[in-house]
Amino acid sequence: MKISELKSGMSNVALTAKVAKMTEPKQIMTKFGTQVTLVNATLEDDSGSVPMALWGEQHKGLEEGSSVEITGGFTKEFRDELQIGLGRGGKIKSL
Repeated sequence: MKISELKSGMSNVALTAKVAKMTEPKQIMTKFGTQVTLVNATLEDDSGSVPMALWGEQHKGLEEGSSVEITGGFTKEFRDELQIGLGRGGKIKSL
């Protein structure tokens, strides 16, 4: 699947893309009162780009410029912007 084909509300998304940007990890307090690490990334392919929130250890082993494969992803709108995330069974791996 290409990034340009993504629409809000999709599940079980699989795609291959390049990590164009990654922010430094930051600690976020969740609504449940626990702290978790958040890294915001931008993924791109030849059809476009999409932001992705990487929670906890999901960013481990990834770096800017590397290609990644996502399986079991989902899409949603956050602050009026389409983004991709990983569900409980979702995986992201560096190629």
